[in-house]
Amino acid sequence: MERKLFSPITFGDVTLKNRIVMAPMCMYSSEPEDGTVQPFHLTHYESRAAGQVGLVMLEATAVQPEGRISTKDLGIWHNDHIEGLQQLTDRIHAHGAKSSIQLAHAGRKAALPNDIFAPSALAFDENYQTPITLSETAIKVTIEAFQLAAKRAKQAGFDIIEIHAAHGYLINQFLSPLTNKRDDQYGGNRENRYRILSEIIDAIKLEWTGPLFVRISADEYDQNGNTIDDFIYFSNEMKKQSISLIDCSTGGVIPATIKPYPGYQVPKAEVIKNQVAIPTGAVGLITTGIQAEEILQNERADLIFLARALLRNPYWAKTAADELNTTLEAPKQYSRGW
Repeated sequence: MERKLFSPITFGDVTLKNRIVMAPMCMYSSEPEDGTVQPFHLTHYESRAAGQVGLVMLEATAVQPEGRISTKDLGIWHNDHIEGLQQLTDRIHAHGAKSSIQLAHAGRKAALPNDIFAPSALAFDENYQTPITLSETAIKVTIEAFQLAAKRAKQAGFDIIEIHAAHGYLINQFLSPLTNKRDDQYGGNRENRYRILSEIIDAIKLEWTGPLFVRISADEYDQNGNTIDDFIYFSNEMKKQSISLIDCSTGGVIPATIKPYPGYQVPKAEVIKNQVAIPTGAVGLITTGIQAEEILQNERADLIFLARALLRNPYWAKTAADELNTTLEAPKQYSRGW
């Protein structure tokens, strides 16, 4: 039987050699706090590409300095960031993997020494400062920042862009009624709450013709938050805007107690894939090749996003291939030990 985990998949003009994705994970390693790529990043991402991941996705990369989660985040708000990002894409491509970058803005979850911004002046919790409400003018500036970031991502040689609209960061804050208390065109009903994401997608497409993914938090773990019907509505709207894939995570918009278990977020990817008829990515406590293969064989998702599993083992793809009794081509340098 064909192992779908190791089968290629194509989005637009980009073909991934397998369905294994290195999920975006913040490394908080940009020194001296200017958003630039450092030697650690080169080693970290290249090692997963050498480990035969099909797509290496960079961590949440800030489109504005005030949109960083921390002062040590990677950035893409300035042309000075392009050179280091280009080095990363070159190293990823050298191993036959494709490269992606997640464009992000932290909103009220920015832990910075300066003012932070959000759709509404609501602090995440007592440990965070209260954000300043974004004016409509400032929203337009932020949308333009995503557009310029996409232009830089293209110059740096990335194959795929992902918009970070999950985990309680800025776009997620606009999408959720828990954090969006505006009474203008960007707040209120779900059509208005979706507006900023819609406008960001349109702005990015002015600079970017490649595949475009969006990560969402498809469960807010609060009865007053968005429901699955809302996420299906948002997903249908994204499909109309030709989004290539929806990366389905959960949580983060408000403090919540979550009891994770293996594959606990996969049902969200399955529902959106089947009800919207759009490719999805599954993420969250996916740890074995057998588990990943079951998700794909049963058409519950199209890509497998791995986070902690790849932190533990950069060569997870080889381990999964052994579990599934299939072959995986070795990097030529490592063929003797493969």
